[in-house]
Amino acid sequence: MTVKQNEFQTEKQVFSEHIQKAGLRHTAQRDLILEIFLRTEDHVSSEDLYRLVHKEDSSVGHTTVYRTLKLLTDAGLAREVRFGDGKSYYEPHYNLEHHDHMICTGCGKVVEFFSAEIENLQDSIAAEYGFKLTHHSMRILGLCGDCQKRERELNGAASGAQPRIRVKSVYS
Repeated sequence: MTVKQNEFQTEKQVFSEHIQKAGLRHTAQRDLILEIFLRTEDHVSSEDLYRLVHKEDSSVGHTTVYRTLKLLTDAGLAREVRFGDGKSYYEPHYNLEHHDHMICTGCGKVVEFFSAEIENLQDSIAAEYGFKLTHHSMRILGLCGDCQKRERELNGAASGAQPRIRVKSVYS
């Protein structure tokens, strides 16, 4: 077996078991969607993933991609994240460490980060209130270094309005 064939074997097995338990058929289209999703290693909307899949197999419909993303999420292979722009994005989730996100409200850049201090503080606060944490999602909105520089050059003051978020897609 080549390296390419070994790639994502565990995830493929998890997905296969999940769809079997759900009483669904194992299809080549679902396999293709899974493979492309795992290869992206990024935040993708269902529209982004559809475009990527459609390039490889034009017979795959948007509904199939959307439903397969739901199956991937239910199987624990994908995680749905929202960045505040009204869209749902999905990122690989299986056997990956927890992380949070910083989103630039200027250009849409998304930065993943992990902070042990923030995690410990959340645990302390939850314990203080007798709350059992099951999961959390943190979004920090602001301006990346490039957008800060552009703003300084324009000499603009920060608006008091709610920030408009535009997440940059590399798949459009």
